[in-house]
Amino acid sequence: MSWLGPVYKRNFGEVQPHIPLGPFQLRFPFLHYRLEFPDFIQGLLMSAVCLGVIPLLQEYLGMPFEIAITIVILNGFFYLWHSHLGDPVIPGWITPAIPLLLLWLKTFPEGVARMHALIAFEMELGIFALVLGGTGLAKKFVDIVPDALKAGILIGAGFAAARLVFLPGGHFDNYPWTITIAIGFAFYILFSNHFKTLRNKHAFFKYLSDLGLMPSLALAIVIAPLLGELPWPTITWSITIPQFYTLFTEWTPFAERIGWPPVSMYLSAFPLVAATYVVLFGELIQAEALIDEAREFRHGDENVHYDANRNNIICGIRNISMSMLGPDLSMCGPLWAAMQVVTCERYKHGREAMDSLFGGVASFRWGTFVSYFMMPIVTLVKPILPVSLSLTMLVQAYVAVRVGILKARTFNDLGVAGIVGAVLVSRGAAYAIGVGVVLCLLIYGKDFFRDWSTYDTTKDPVFNSKIGEE
Repeated sequence: MSWLGPVYKRNFGEVQPHIPLGPFQLRFPFLHYRLEFPDFIQGLLMSAVCLGVIPLLQEYLGMPFEIAITIVILNGFFYLWHSHLGDPVIPGWITPAIPLLLLWLKTFPEGVARMHALIAFEMELGIFALVLGGTGLAKKFVDIVPDALKAGILIGAGFAAARLVFLPGGHFDNYPWTITIAIGFAFYILFSNHFKTLRNKHAFFKYLSDLGLMPSLALAIVIAPLLGELPWPTITWSITIPQFYTLFTEWTPFAERIGWPPVSMYLSAFPLVAATYVVLFGELIQAEALIDEAREFRHGDENVHYDANRNNIICGIRNISMSMLGPDLSMCGPLWAAMQVVTCERYKHGREAMDSLFGGVASFRWGTFVSYFMMPIVTLVKPILPVSLSLTMLVQAYVAVRVGILKARTFNDLGVAGIVGAVLVSRGAAYAIGVGVVLCLLIYGKDFFRDWSTYDTTKDPVFNSKIGEE
């Protein structure tokens, strides 16, 4: 089901029509791809997750709601760049790194110093991604990082995400029953073996699974007021008016009260930038795998490929732009994995279901962007935004720890990763990376510089020993 078809039709096995633009493929809606109605509608609904960053902007930066939603709108505009510049993905936050960024920002007093820290970090991350993408060095950078350190960063990010929810006086203490019920429902849908069996047998449960966190958020809207933990939503029938002028003149480095961060702030941010980029690169690999799998299901009817360097360049431009126009705690990441999976699954059903993957991912992000301006949707989910954020963080904690442990190749890796993760949560990225490098040098010696992607675990004496013998 779609709206208007593209003026330029794609022949079997060819690349979707576009305008060549250097490393990019410029596309316009209705002209180069058709708008996919199901993905657009899902974008309208799933905007509740994107709006979940608003409580963080209010809590950590002291922003009023009107400024926070303006930043969400600006970020939503940059989300559209990926599909329209040739990147067939649904971009999102760098979710695993958000707790790490928040921990680091809390070391600075709220106000100008904290804004300087955020601006410096986001700009430096953007420059880092842009340079690595433009030179093709992205993979080489990540390859030199030992798996023990990668695992530690991911495990630490998972711990930090869970800690963010369960801190004394935090969201869980304020909304214990709503979060417990909603996250229980979310975990059942997303990870339960029993639900996977139901999903394979019944179309309804498959559709429910495809909605990701949306069913849990809808449940929270109802149960939170019934339990007396949050008020019923007050629906406003109007459109959102972005406060771009106030944002630019009071909350950016161009504002007189903010100004540009000192050089020392950029130096301080670099360890966290490096750790965040390791997380970002992991999402690049995941995006490539999802797109390659979806392409095979279509038997080559569309020549669609993923270019990690192009994705790096776009992410770099987005982060640099946001650091100057609307500093954002969610950061500009390469992938919203859950929704990319949903879109790719629909794409697998053939050209009638979704003409082009570019149409699917673009339509979804058009849906989220349009919904930010629809106050009935914004005011419907506004009371449960803290719960929405908690659900996102706890799901991310589960996935980050699971992936981090699987990233470790040996028992030694697990030991190093555990310490790195603990230091990351307690002392920050700089200490964690320093401790991780020293431990890897002490434990692995010259093997620190080996090709870890081909490491032979059968030659590792600790890996082959039994825990009872240690």
